[in-house]
Amino acid sequence: MLLFHGWNKLAGFAEKAADFPDPLGIGNSASLGLTVFAEVLCALCIALGFLSRLAAIPFTITMFIAAFVIHNGDPFKDRELALVYMLLGLGVIIAGSGKYSLDKAIFK
Repeated sequence: MLLFHGWNKLAGFAEKAADFPDPLGIGNSASLGLTVFAEVLCALCIALGFLSRLAAIPFTITMFIAAFVIHNGDPFKDRELALVYMLLGLGVIIAGSGKYSLDKAIFK
């Protein structure tokens, strides 16, 4: 998620901001900013196992919105990846970061 979705949005923020979907009604730039936050910072935290459960919440919400709002009415294959990421986020929320995580090393 971080490398193939979030980083592209972050690198092209200025170009993408005007045309980015605004499902929450907060403005295109703010919607893109929240998406970049979830797909870059939260995805990095999940990958490192740092505050994973907390980071998985905005990540999972973003994938839910992508699957059921942005891609609503699209064929399943266009929504499939967002659904997979959403379910993985739910798994992290439920199970936590795991044995080899920064959370485990820091908070024991």
